[in-house]
Amino acid sequence: MASVELRGLTKRFGALAVVDNVSLRIDHGQLVCLLGPSGCGKTTTLRLIAGFLEPSDGEIHVGERLVSSKARTLPPEQRSMSMIFQSYALWPHMTVTENIVYGLRLRKMDRDTIAKKLAKILATTKLEALAQRYPGELSGGQQQRVALARALIVEPETLLLDEPLSNLDANLREEMRFEIRRLHDEYRYTTVYVTHDQSEAMTTADLIAVMNGGRIDQLGTPEDIYARPESEFVARFIGASNVINGTALDGNHVSYAGATLQTVGAPLTAGQSAVVAIRQHDIELSTQAPVSPANAVKAVVTRQVYLGAARDYMLEVADGTTLRATTPTEINIAKGSDVWLTLPPERCRALAR
Repeated sequence: MASVELRGLTKRFGALAVVDNVSLRIDHGQLVCLLGPSGCGKTTTLRLIAGFLEPSDGEIHVGERLVSSKARTLPPEQRSMSMIFQSYALWPHMTVTENIVYGLRLRKMDRDTIAKKLAKILATTKLEALAQRYPGELSGGQQQRVALARALIVEPETLLLDEPLSNLDANLREEMRFEIRRLHDEYRYTTVYVTHDQSEAMTTADLIAVMNGGRIDQLGTPEDIYARPESEFVARFIGASNVINGTALDGNHVSYAGATLQTVGAPLTAGQSAVVAIRQHDIELSTQAPVSPANAVKAVVTRQVYLGAARDYMLEVADGTTLRATTPTEINIAKGSDVWLTLPPERCRALAR
């Protein structure tokens, strides 16, 4: 296994920088997710790592080797990498076994070695009973496991996955997230995983790089990214936060809708505009005025939806802006009711502009 390091990586198509000065180090054995919406540059970054594209600027290092630069790009077949595509790209005329060992046969390995490696990977991916079937006879999840087995059996230094679960239904996607993480824990290949699905990233990744406009907006553990967003984009994209615009009173207090909010996170400058994020499930609703006015905002319920496990509220505050809150189902407040919202100080996170 080897580390992967991107140093000022840039890819331009004409005047447009699709990947814009990205620097990222992935230690050997780590699984890092490139997470973001369509067009953010994550797949282009993956294709640069794979060697399918040449960088406009910057470098890619794998271990001690320079594999990509503006001057020279090592071809994909010389990078000791395996890539899994959205479409799985299985040979339809080959059995599961033939698909899996295809890379070993290209490397001209002997029959005994191939047989041993095949037996192990079939057991690991739970494909023994399907070994003689053809891809057309398999479910989407089974095809995905065959693609994983084929990628892993050649023992690559780096495993690259490009939206590998996007073609599966919701239940199967959830199952395969855990399967990918299980296989990673067993083999510990350096892995780069591209997805737009935050649940996939949270389930599978050691680190998440949230990409926006060709750059990495924030890099951190799943807990860091979710609980401690550093920008408005990350707060909105991960977990659907409310984003509040107010005026800073001092380093950690914000005036908003006639209330004063104490905050954590980025330091504020008195008199300047301030942006504060709070998750929907962190807002507490009550029809009774709180004992303390600190971090309490008065609002009116404009919509309430029963979701089975929770209720989803739309709330209008004094300045005309709206907040959303989710509560346990037993909190049942009718549309049009006056309510008090308590925004816990430790959950009000001031964001960098």
